[in-house]
Amino acid sequence: MSTVRLEQQDLLEITRMLLGQHNFIDLLLQLRQVLRRLQLADSVALVLFDPHSERVSFHGLDHAQQPVNYQDETLLANGPVSRFQHSSLPQRWQADELHDRYPQIRALKLHPPFNQYCLMPLHAGGRPLGGCELLRSGNEPFSDASLVQLQTLMELVALATQQIVLLENAQGLQHQLRHELDDYRILVDVTNAVLSKLDLDDVMGEISEKIHHFFNSDAISIVLRSNHAEQLTIYSTHYLNNNAAERQQYNVALAGTLTERVMSSGEMLLLNLKNAEQLSGYERRLFDISQGRIEALCVLPLIFGQKKLGVLKLAQCQADGFNAANLRVLQQIAERIAIAVDNALACQEINRLKESLVHENLYLTEQINVNHPDLSEIVGRSAGMSSVLKQVEIVAKSDCSVLILGETGTGKELIARAIHNLSERRDQRMVKMNCAVMPAGLLESDLFGHEKGSFTGASTQRMGRFELAEKGTLFLDEVGEIPIELQPKLLRVLQEREFERVGGNKPISVDIRLIAATNRDLQQMVADREFRSDLFYRLNVFPIVIPPLRERPEDIPQLVKFLTHKIARRMKRTIDSIPAQTLRLLSQMPWLGNVRELENVIERAVLLTRGSVLELPLPELPYSQSAMVLSAPAMETVSPEEDERQRVLRVLRETNGVVAGPRGAAQRLGLKRTTLLSRMKKWGISVN
Repeated sequence: MSTVRLEQQDLLEITRMLLGQHNFIDLLLQLRQVLRRLQLADSVALVLFDPHSERVSFHGLDHAQQPVNYQDETLLANGPVSRFQHSSLPQRWQADELHDRYPQIRALKLHPPFNQYCLMPLHAGGRPLGGCELLRSGNEPFSDASLVQLQTLMELVALATQQIVLLENAQGLQHQLRHELDDYRILVDVTNAVLSKLDLDDVMGEISEKIHHFFNSDAISIVLRSNHAEQLTIYSTHYLNNNAAERQQYNVALAGTLTERVMSSGEMLLLNLKNAEQLSGYERRLFDISQGRIEALCVLPLIFGQKKLGVLKLAQCQADGFNAANLRVLQQIAERIAIAVDNALACQEINRLKESLVHENLYLTEQINVNHPDLSEIVGRSAGMSSVLKQVEIVAKSDCSVLILGETGTGKELIARAIHNLSERRDQRMVKMNCAVMPAGLLESDLFGHEKGSFTGASTQRMGRFELAEKGTLFLDEVGEIPIELQPKLLRVLQEREFERVGGNKPISVDIRLIAATNRDLQQMVADREFRSDLFYRLNVFPIVIPPLRERPEDIPQLVKFLTHKIARRMKRTIDSIPAQTLRLLSQMPWLGNVRELENVIERAVLLTRGSVLELPLPELPYSQSAMVLSAPAMETVSPEEDERQRVLRVLRETNGVVAGPRGAAQRLGLKRTTLLSRMKKWGISVN
């Protein structure tokens, strides 16, 4: 190949042309054009050193003038260009000699076919840049004369190469700064969003929204340790269906999950998913929802101080959805999320303790005047009561549900308290709930609590009776009054030991002992479809039937003495004697209101007594003496229910139809207002 002489004018033109290029591809295209015009070479490539590492990069063109780029620290670095670390002499090779000396060069297949090879050194500012490869397809070797021209050209190529390297470094730095600024803005945005929230659900919503917006993640989960050590609480949001957010919250077992693996190691885990075999059951659920589209999964630990709170789990439908740049930012985001979650959990616990203290204060206020009996303080040694007390002793040692059955006023709550105080839960509270006095619309909220905003007037989150009774006993009085539509929720608590507050979707686990009581016939209610059979069977594990007072008249004298002493002490009176005639008279009464009615009569007698001997106001007794004493045989022909109906009618006439209040019929009869109204409806009695 005969070369063309390089004139001064040509050098000026070539200089302007080469220095006007801003990337290696354009430089190589222009340089190849110059070399071919001067008949110095057919192809050209650049092999450059990285000043900051041991890497060597290759920039060339294939036969179709398409760019070929490659870099490594071994094959190229140990090729012909390695000589320029110690020498600045050009290298000339025949193709076969080159490939024999450097077989890795042929293996890389970076060059188009050639026969003659020349590598010219490139220097700028006294520093070696690398070399310029010149290839000839013909057999004519590179002559000394051609090397002289090439050395002149290489000075220009070195300047152009240095210019492009500096430009690319500047662009890279600018790109890096722009990305760092973007990353900083993302961090500030996410930090402000999550740290401004103290409600855990709000924090979870902000996290999923921000991460989906900035990183286009298809599914985001925050996985936290549950109150139970071996359980996890999942707050999951995915955007797999028309990019609309779908949120779920549920509990799963910790064992065998990726969460357990990451929390144990404390290190980020990145998985490329080809199938769901490496996932646990709940993790496979997301894979199934996406119909196998999830290809990449990133699990980052949430650690604050020494506390391993859980993990941040992100899923992408693109296999390359996670790269070094966004993983670095996500790790910083995970650190901030851990702070936000810890704050929210602390706030949640503070609110729970605050609410618990408020309710406990109310509870203790209610219980100030309530006795906490053991069996020795329950009055009555009849056969019926002895049987009840034996059952109490038996069931108190277990943790099963108890159903206490008995008429109004028989002392069902007293028996419930005895069971609690004899049980292993005696050091915890017993929370009472009367299901009959609470309107149906508020009963669910009172039992299970409610979330803020769950209904009109729910301005704050509120704990229910089940949460207040945690580790203790919940006593549901008048359980037969629970509406049929609320009974499945109660059944779930008994079966699964968990529930959700009204307006909430977070399962709350509870550890309580349930004692229920009723004066209604639950079996008949089941037959009438007013009470669920499955709930009845759950409650009726250990039934205790308290006999009415009229079936144990032998207990009445002892009860009269006990009640007289208790009431007199409360009223600061001294009554140390009860006439035998009074005890006989009281023992003959049917006491349809049971112990409560008897207590009302004794209280009035103590109030009216002026001396130390109890004076019974005979004219004001709820039962006629003639019916009890003179006409005892005739009384047997009247059914107890009919006798009670007549008594209710008489008291209603005496109170002019007033049912409630201190002077009402319910107070006179020793009955609850709701119980009296229920019986009046049953017997067709109207106050009009």
